[in-house]
Amino acid sequence: MKLKNFLHWTVLVPIISGLFYLGGFLVDSIISNILGGLLLFGSVLAAVHHAEVIAHKVGEPYGTIILAICITILEVGLIISFMLSGGEGAITYARDTVFAAVMLILNGILGACIWIGAAKYKEQFFMRSSGTTYLVSLVAILVLTLILPNYTSSIRGPFYTNAQLIFVSLACLIIYGTFLRVQTVRHRNFFVIEEEDHTTHEADPPSLPKTFLSLALLIVSLAVVIFMAKGLSPVIEDFVESIGSPRALVGVIIATVVLLPEGFAAIRAAQNNQIQTSINLGLGSALASVGLTIPAVSMVCIWFDIPFVLGLDMKSIILLALSVFIVMLSLSRGKTNIMYGAVLIVNLAAYIFTVIVP
Repeated sequence: MKLKNFLHWTVLVPIISGLFYLGGFLVDSIISNILGGLLLFGSVLAAVHHAEVIAHKVGEPYGTIILAICITILEVGLIISFMLSGGEGAITYARDTVFAAVMLILNGILGACIWIGAAKYKEQFFMRSSGTTYLVSLVAILVLTLILPNYTSSIRGPFYTNAQLIFVSLACLIIYGTFLRVQTVRHRNFFVIEEEDHTTHEADPPSLPKTFLSLALLIVSLAVVIFMAKGLSPVIEDFVESIGSPRALVGVIIATVVLLPEGFAAIRAAQNNQIQTSINLGLGSALASVGLTIPAVSMVCIWFDIPFVLGLDMKSIILLALSVFIVMLSLSRGKTNIMYGAVLIVNLAAYIFTVIVP
């Protein structure tokens, strides 16, 4: 393995970030917080880069699954770090972050991919069966986790009892596990489209040593992101409080930090006329974000006896229903156009505006 591979920024940034945190340099000062934030974001980018290297080695659709699970691990780690650090709004961080991730993916990532791809190619084509499979699984999990808690009566408020949390967690895992089997074994052809344009040369898969190096650095990057985020959580909370915004904005910030790099990857795919890859990345992450994050957070909260809110308020339910409905219509024909993307981006703007100005 060449020396320049070890001097690449994706290798150096996670190592420097780890030394920065372990060395006790993350203290309560402006310079330290700025450096910590930059190293945190750099570690997120490095984690996704190494996940992409591994994904390139194993091919599709396994590549997008690895990316989705990578993002979910980041999300779970950040949520649990924020919840264990306490704070007045910790009880809603899991719900707010998962809801924000779904809204950012459905409206932001998919909307941007559809809009940018349509602006360049007018129309882009994908496997309609893939969108249907994703949305059937996603809608079921969303209702079970974010809406149904408002209407159960065993405990007052938008909560689940421990027994209900265990049942819903198992239901999410069964749905997600079945989806993975459909995506990788029984109906793999639903999620892979043969490209007509073969003029673009695709880089050769990475070597086995480089793949193992990326796997090790991926684990390091994930650990660094979790610990750095935990150290910076009071800063983020104080910032949200200082601008007078609701604590739900903390969830939006967490989701943005986690999803922004993957959003870039999905947009790059759309620019290369690979909208199927963009859909796999976006909806796969949305499904993993809810289907894996909620069970993981539920088990941690049951173990440590931490109460947390799952049910959404009516305003959020309306925005979620609108987003899912528009995505269903946008993916119903197997091809995209610029109108679908524009509407989804406006939905994203409405969501973020109503979070800041409720």
